[in-house]
Amino acid sequence: MNAQPARSLMTIGDVLGLLRPDFPDITISKIRFLESEGLVEPQRSPSGYRKFASSDVERLRFVLTAQRDHYMPLRVIRQHLEARDRGEAVPPLGARRAGSGTEPARRPRTLVAADTTADEPAVRLTRRQLLDGAGIDEELLARLEEYGLVRRTGAHYHGEDLAIARVAAALGGFGFEVRHLRAVKAAADRQVGLIEQMVAPQLRRRSPVAHEQAAETAREIAALSVRLHAALVSTGLRESLDP
Repeated sequence: MNAQPARSLMTIGDVLGLLRPDFPDITISKIRFLESEGLVEPQRSPSGYRKFASSDVERLRFVLTAQRDHYMPLRVIRQHLEARDRGEAVPPLGARRAGSGTEPARRPRTLVAADTTADEPAVRLTRRQLLDGAGIDEELLARLEEYGLVRRTGAHYHGEDLAIARVAAALGGFGFEVRHLRAVKAAADRQVGLIEQMVAPQLRRRSPVAHEQAAETAREIAALSVRLHAALVSTGLRESLDP
């Protein structure tokens, strides 16, 4: 360990407590995974325990923000950090690079005010909380369950179910019925199957962080797929509606 006073260093549990208010889905395995990817390099005590400095926490915060808010893949985040470590001037997250000709990654816009899926995947809701949170009635929820768009686990629903119910309700204002959303559900299921095929080799590895790496890869592919879908829909509408 270097000369930094030991009392200023933190355990991985301390780091988890500092990050969790802003990143509710953060876990110890996630921090270990980011370390295995070389994105953070905590010190080690003589007995082998990880010891994090405040700079390590800020580095983790940067990585998690880049993933959550800008959908940046780990490869790009690593390049950004390496450039910063070399003392190079690095544009802020979301800034457009000069001459790149591309827009910065951004969170997809939806018809509803809140998106509960990205930051709170562990949310558990009762039936009444889901109905009130989505502003829907029992009939619509029953239809969503009938067509498999919303699924209850035991007596509870998840944050994703709330987001789905809200979007379905918003689309209902444009004349969409739940049966019209079956095609969207089928396309999503096919996409999930494709992503599972892509990460299957990682899941077969015996590495302790293999599952976390597979989950991270799946999230990156899913985010890119959402952006591709939005771009394709936008292109199709432009071609059909523009004079």
